[in-house]
Amino acid sequence: MSAEILPIATPRETRKAMWRLLAQRPGRLTLTILVLLAASCCGLAAPAILGIMVNIAASGGDVMSLLWLAVGLLVAGGLGALLGILGQNLLARICEEALAGLREEVFAAAVRKPLAQLEKAGIGDVVARVSGDVEAVSEAISGVLPAFTSAAFTIAVTLLGLGVIDWRFAVAVLIAAPLQVFTLRWFLRRTAPIYRTVRITEANRTEQIIETVHGSPSVLALGLGARHAGLVAAASQENIGHALKGVNYLTRFYNRLNLAELIGLSAVLVVGFWLHAEGAVTIGAATAAALYFYRLFDPIGLVLGQFDELQKAAAGLGRMFGLTMSAAPDTAPTAAPTADAGIVLKDVTFSYPGQSPALNAVSLTVNPGQRVAIVGTSGAGKTTLAKVIMGLEHPGSGTAWVGGLDSAAALPEDLHERIAMVSQEVHVFSGTLAEDLRLAKPDAPAEELTRALRDVGAAWVETLDDGLQTSVGAGGHQLTPEQAQQLALARLMLKDPPIAVLDEATAEAGTGSATMLDQAAEAALAGRTSVVIAHRLSQAASADTVVVMEHGRIVESGSHQELLANGGRYATLWEAWNSSLSRS
Repeated sequence: MSAEILPIATPRETRKAMWRLLAQRPGRLTLTILVLLAASCCGLAAPAILGIMVNIAASGGDVMSLLWLAVGLLVAGGLGALLGILGQNLLARICEEALAGLREEVFAAAVRKPLAQLEKAGIGDVVARVSGDVEAVSEAISGVLPAFTSAAFTIAVTLLGLGVIDWRFAVAVLIAAPLQVFTLRWFLRRTAPIYRTVRITEANRTEQIIETVHGSPSVLALGLGARHAGLVAAASQENIGHALKGVNYLTRFYNRLNLAELIGLSAVLVVGFWLHAEGAVTIGAATAAALYFYRLFDPIGLVLGQFDELQKAAAGLGRMFGLTMSAAPDTAPTAAPTADAGIVLKDVTFSYPGQSPALNAVSLTVNPGQRVAIVGTSGAGKTTLAKVIMGLEHPGSGTAWVGGLDSAAALPEDLHERIAMVSQEVHVFSGTLAEDLRLAKPDAPAEELTRALRDVGAAWVETLDDGLQTSVGAGGHQLTPEQAQQLALARLMLKDPPIAVLDEATAEAGTGSATMLDQAAEAALAGRTSVVIAHRLSQAASADTVVVMEHGRIVESGSHQELLANGGRYATLWEAWNSSLSRS
């Protein structure tokens, strides 16, 4: 199955976004730059002092002068090392804080994406962006970027020092620059696409692993273990193949850098010999120039060599920023034609990729405080309608106003203040029962939690030894499907939104539990505008309005009694429903 990956920022967009992140801390960033510059300047002292010592030794100068210069050499070296460490730590701290905020933004942006887009991209792409991509960026920030920045400052300051000795030394050093620049451009041009592909294939591998593990019961039951192992292996091989291409280019890259260093050092030595022979510089100055260039070996190699790691980080940043930069709604909300607790759908059409319309010109008005039941056979479009109302899917055409907001254009946090949904598939979060409930209302006291559970008929809580402190979810006390639904309905009551959607929320209940869950739903929906996707027609009978759907269209609408009297599609469904109850 081919996935449509989520957006990826361009290199230019990535650079601009990264600078905006770092610029949020201007004072600390300025201090960091000053400390790194001071460390680089201290590093200049060593070759200069050694050159002076050579001149003194060659002229038979005072031994005490040599000793004082040696002390100065130690002080400059120690101070430079301390400032370098301080500057790198400051830069790493700034970047790590920015990365921590970015990781949260990426996750928040992912959950704001339309559900259909996330499903098409696959869970592996999302997981890779908040795990593998973040890890690649974090490694670069903690181990590469500080050293890279320090080395870049060292190169700039050292070239300035060479120019101060004699401008011809700086020219000699630059003889190696064309080969270095050519090598770097050659490397970047070939490896940037490779690293982007590595990140994408890593996401594909993650997706395959997650699908295999998640579906392990079916995989084992059908004897498909070997096939899925092969799929994971194939995804891994594809990822490794692209990574090895990058390693091959990296090896050739370093070979060319070594050649450039040889050319540069040879040029400096030749120029130094010539200038000394002409009397333009002392032997100590020539020595200092050679040491300056030798001192550049490590920082130049680091700057050029670490482009490899920085490219990997840039690929990860591009994927992370791509998600956050495309998270904002395309259009700004405008004035709504409905009250804050109502729902208005006008000519809403929606289609899943490659399929006929799941909703076709659907218009529906739910007035504040009204309860509407949506009924119809499987595939009629009921759940899709619920997703559009919730803003989980955006209409292909038409508009959906919910609580005074356009559900397709509103910020998710604004929409979620007005509406909440309980679906057929309920998740029990790991932790205590109280923690699970407080996801809906973090500051709710224990008394309010108990009252919500009591209102939805969750008397089973009183039988738990630890009560609200009982661990539930994975590794804890296992709740039955009915108990999990009561827990979800209690969360709805605690959140207390003006609008609620129940998407077959009581469908999993057995015959004995159906009445209990229907009563729990009644309690949870009391006083709210509500849309109920009805699995059992007993839920429709108590609604203010019943809407019947077929093939993505509304074919009937009215009260329970009106639709029975009309003898249409709803009356047929009601008769079939009662017949099934009498047989059971």
